[in-house]
Amino acid sequence: QVQLVESGGGLVQPGGSLRLSCVVSGRTFSTYAVNWFRQAPGKEREFVATISRNGVSTNYADFVKGRFTISRDNGKNTAYLQMNNPKPEDTAVYTCQQWLSWGQGTQVTVSS
Repeated sequence: QVQLVESGGGLVQPGGSLRLSCVVSGRTFSTYAVNWFRQAPGKEREFVATISRNGVSTNYADFVKGRFTISRDNGKNTAYLQMNNPKPEDTAVYTCQQWLSWGQGTQVTVSS
């Protein structure tokens, strides 16, 4: 059974930093790309970032370019989302996704 478990969410001040983790079990992690999505209250879920199987290629939504960095460690079956200079509008539940599997999400609140 494939499981994706996110962690690292919480309260962060605007301009601070936070790193989210996504640990994948039940499959060969390096087989698939990994994506991060987010959903704010009352809004549709939206794409945040993606990273290729080997970590060489990444792509970001325009609203996080230059602030967030996606990475992965295939030896640890883990993907990361480094959030630098977060803004209040980044407040959302962040969820990782790989192939057909989704995590349960982790809440990120950006507030002073």
